[in-house]
Amino acid sequence: QMHIGPYPLENNIALAPMAGVTDRPFRNLCRELGAGFAPSEMVTSDARLWSTSKTRHRLDHSGEPEPRIVQIAGAEPDMMADAARRNVDLGAQIIDINMGCPAKKVCNRLAGSALLSDTSLVQRILDAVVAAVDAPVTLKIRTGPCRDDRNGVTVARIAEQCGVQAIAVHGRTRADRFEGVAEYETIRAIKNAVDIPVIANGDIDTPEKARSLIEYTGADGLMIGRAAQGRPWVFNEMNAFFENGMRIAAPTSSKVRAIMLARLENLYAFYGENKGVRIARKHIGWYCRRNPGSEYYRKQVVRVGTAKEQLTLTKNYFDRLAFWEVAA
Repeated sequence: QMHIGPYPLENNIALAPMAGVTDRPFRNLCRELGAGFAPSEMVTSDARLWSTSKTRHRLDHSGEPEPRIVQIAGAEPDMMADAARRNVDLGAQIIDINMGCPAKKVCNRLAGSALLSDTSLVQRILDAVVAAVDAPVTLKIRTGPCRDDRNGVTVARIAEQCGVQAIAVHGRTRADRFEGVAEYETIRAIKNAVDIPVIANGDIDTPEKARSLIEYTGADGLMIGRAAQGRPWVFNEMNAFFENGMRIAAPTSSKVRAIMLARLENLYAFYGENKGVRIARKHIGWYCRRNPGSEYYRKQVVRVGTAKEQLTLTKNYFDRLAFWEVAA
C-alpha cells in the first residue's frame, strides 16, 4: 500500500490536479468512483488574492475525504512557506507544490513549470516549504523545461534531499504543453534515481496502458487527468484491471444518469445556481464528447440558464437513452 508521510492511500491511482476542473465536488466524485487520492486545484501562494470567489472555493475542503491534499503555486520561497502554513491551518494534511503547470499566465510569473529552469530556486522553495510545516510535502513536475533540457532527474534528486515525500511527473516538458505524446523514459530514470514514491502522469487513458506504464517505469502510482473528464469511473475500471486483469463493463446508462444528476446537484450546491449551471456545461460537454449520439442534448443544455432546465434536459436525455437501449 502506498503512503505519503503517515497517510495510507486507498490505492495508487490519483486524480491529477487540474485548474478549473478538479474542484471539491469533482474530487469527491472521483474518490467515490475509485480514485485513491485527489490533490486540490492549484492555489496561489499570494494570500492577498485569497479573498476572491475562485480561491475561496478552492480553499473549501469541508467534508472532503482524507488525506486532504492542497496544491500551492508561486516563486517566492517565503511566500510559499507562508501559504503552506496557512493551508495547514485551514485543514490541509499534505502540501503539494506545483512545478508542472505549463499555462502561460502561470509561467509568466516564473511559477509552475517555469521554475524547472532555475534549480537553485527550486531548492530554496522546497527547503522553505518543508521547514515551514509538519505536514508531508509533495511535488508535481514535468520532465524539464524543454526537450533539450530534460532535467527531471536533477529536480527529483533535489526534492528528495529537501525532504519532499513523493513526486508526480508529467511525461512532457514545459515547452510541450499538452501537445504530442507523453514520454516515459524520463519518469523511469527518475524512479531509478530516487527512493521516494514516484507517480507517473500523462496520456494514461486505458487500464492496459496504466498497467504497462507501471511495468515500464516502475512507478509507485499513477495520476489520471484528462481521461477522467467525462469518464470519472475510469478509476474503478483501472483498479479492477490491476486486481484481476479483467475489464469491467462500462456503467449502464442508468448508473451514468445517477452520476450526472448528482454531479449537477453538487455543483449547484457548491457554487450557487448561476455559477453552478455555467460550470456544469463543460462537464456535460466532456461527457457528450465521448458519446457522439449526445450532440443534440449538448447543444440544448449549454444554452439554458437555470438548474431546473439543465436537470430536465439531462433527465430527458437519459430517459430516451434507456428507451432505445430497451428497444434494441
